[in-house]
Amino acid sequence: MTKAKKPVLMKPVNLFLDLLNNERTAGLLLVICTAISLWLTNSPAGPEYVAFWDQQFASHSVTHWINDGLMAIFFLMIGLELEREVYIGELSNMKKAALPVIAAFGGMLVPAGIHLLFNHGTPTQAGAGIPMATDIAFAVGVMSLLGDRVPTSLKVFLTTLAIADDLGAVLVIAFFYTSELSLDNLLIGMAFLAVLWGGNRLGVRNPWFYAVFGIAGMWTAFLLSGIHATIAGV
Repeated sequence: MTKAKKPVLMKPVNLFLDLLNNERTAGLLLVICTAISLWLTNSPAGPEYVAFWDQQFASHSVTHWINDGLMAIFFLMIGLELEREVYIGELSNMKKAALPVIAAFGGMLVPAGIHLLFNHGTPTQAGAGIPMATDIAFAVGVMSLLGDRVPTSLKVFLTTLAIADDLGAVLVIAFFYTSELSLDNLLIGMAFLAVLWGGNRLGVRNPWFYAVFGIAGMWTAFLLSGIHATIAGV
């Protein structure tokens, strides 16, 4: 009895799935997209390219939707990975968990201090929060390119440091760079957060419960409150 041949079309599909599941793919795409973006920005098409990201969609720019929408999901996924390490991984030991957090704290204060040193008393003094954040996407992306050559402990350390640094920077943005604050929407967001916490404590495992109350509820409320909506992902 002859073996049935797999359709030829399945080979490209399987190749695509293999690439998608390979941790190096995300890092490679990040580097390629960054290079293309830098090239376009500095090319004659630069003004049109920048205008595309600035165009308004539902009262917000495309850039705003990426920063407050997709980045919230990114923070959520990275946070889940970090939570797993806290419970059963490299960060289950308190001493190991404290080290990258302390390093992140220093990584926030030192750049902010350097900025204030050179900009004290000038109109640009208020920009001290800008150099505080580590670009977590690039930190994770570069490590993924190295694959198994990077020890798991180092990956966890750098990822935790980048996350703690970014979370701290997001909180600084929320508390010191929010121009308009809607307390009503903020309280509504906190109420949805309480519902999500309660569902977790009661053992609710349906993803739709967290999607509806998390996205349609908490994330939307935080977005309308004026606080950086990535706080919802945090």
